[in-house]
Amino acid sequence: MSLPQAGVGIGLRPPHVRAFLAQRQPVGWLEVHSENYLARAGWDWHVLRRLREDYPLSLHGVGLGLGSARGFSEDHLARVRELVEAVDPFLVSEHLCWGALADRQLNDLLPLRLDAASLGLLCARVQRVQELLRRRILVENVSRYVRFRDDTMSEAAFLAELARRTGCGILLDVNNLYVNQRNHGEDALAAIAALPVGSVGEIHLGGHLETPEAVIDHHGAAIAPPVWALYRAALERFGQVPSLIEWDTGLPPLEVLLEEADKARAIAAQFDVAEQAPAPVLATLAGQAGAPDLAELQEGFGRALADPAATAPDMVVDAARLAVYRGNLAENWRRALANAYPVVEQLVGAEFFGGLARAYGKAHPSQDPDLNRFGARFAVFLDGFAPVADLPWLADMARLEWALHLAWQVPDVTPLAVEALAGWDPARLADARLVLHPGCSLLHSRWEVAQLWLAHQENGPAFPETLDAPCHALLTRRGWQGEVTAISRADYLALSRLAAGDSIAAALDAALADAEERGEDLPEVGAMLRRWFGLGAVAAIAADGVR
Repeated sequence: MSLPQAGVGIGLRPPHVRAFLAQRQPVGWLEVHSENYLARAGWDWHVLRRLREDYPLSLHGVGLGLGSARGFSEDHLARVRELVEAVDPFLVSEHLCWGALADRQLNDLLPLRLDAASLGLLCARVQRVQELLRRRILVENVSRYVRFRDDTMSEAAFLAELARRTGCGILLDVNNLYVNQRNHGEDALAAIAALPVGSVGEIHLGGHLETPEAVIDHHGAAIAPPVWALYRAALERFGQVPSLIEWDTGLPPLEVLLEEADKARAIAAQFDVAEQAPAPVLATLAGQAGAPDLAELQEGFGRALADPAATAPDMVVDAARLAVYRGNLAENWRRALANAYPVVEQLVGAEFFGGLARAYGKAHPSQDPDLNRFGARFAVFLDGFAPVADLPWLADMARLEWALHLAWQVPDVTPLAVEALAGWDPARLADARLVLHPGCSLLHSRWEVAQLWLAHQENGPAFPETLDAPCHALLTRRGWQGEVTAISRADYLALSRLAAGDSIAAALDAALADAEERGEDLPEVGAMLRRWFGLGAVAAIAADGVR
């Protein structure tokens, strides 16, 4: 398909997934955030592959931080490349921003100083990305809440030169143009006029929020009349290009997004099809990839975000608006942890959980552009966090929830049924190994956290009468659902030995010996095996080095 034929799309968000699976919706294409699908596993990945059959897909990245003088993640870029190869989207885009320091990721779309040093760095980075992805990407203008005194060009001029040197396209967000016009007195129409015809490969439309401090690009409202006017101006200059309705917070019913898409479609129909964009240049770019003071500026910016008492870099204008970025940082931490630890959040309450997220983020700064990995050390943090000392079971609840969170990201593997044991010679089977499902993990706690977690699920059991009781649990992911099952000490010991690579006989012997030593009834081996297979814990049977 040629790009203009894609028409108007919307961002795919979880509350609307069922509607898209149920029937074809009147949208031209769907956009998803790349970072939400890097694991390429679980329900979200199943949905994406299914909808890929019916809709063109666009991958919109928020994590590369193309302008980061230090801390740019080649590992993250490699994961994006694998996703692009698996999905084959019709568009791939990123942002004109930075987001990393040498020792941590800030996980935000932070503003660049617009000068020759930043341009040289961006050209090198965009070329690197295009070469690795083997395709042209689009780079989006961002909403900016501060400016830099040493800017030597406008954002539009910067993007125009970036496109000329690298052959990349431009993703023009007209709401961001309006936000920057309101916040800094920039001329949005002049910005549209400064971009070369043929350079814009996509247009974003979204809502904003008026606050006393600034106009915020929050993607949580209907598109405002002045933004529709800028959309018309952009189409008049660039012609019809794929256009997207962005709505990420306070999501309305799908019908509201479809109405916005209808408006955009009706406006676009009044304009000619866009000229085809030029092919990528991908020429070798000479020059330094960023002057040293660019890195120093970003380090100072990062310090000011982490500590409100820190002095903002001298080159920053509107320093009071750094509070917007500080708020983004704290909210991103809270949202990432709440996604991984929903029961922990319920147990301590939303306000206290927000404080936990801020304290954790300062103690354990993000190390990955993918915020799905941010909570890896949360349980360890809770173990030593004095304000939760009267909740000694909270860290183990976090361990349980993190194991479930990781289970969503493992490859999709169909577990074996117990019938897989049929036909095995008993002696040979005893020496074989049961390979546990990659989404399977084990938990032992001196607290009754498994039943507490189950009690917080829909139609779950009653809350435990006391938490001061040990529990053993098997955590699994069967299909698209994470499950927590209370198991016996014998099951736990045997499965732990299997997870360590022991044979079936060795694992069962360990469980039997422990029961005998404790003076308990010996577990019935056949029942244990049937239980493990029935819970979806076994992925393969391995014997003589062959699975």
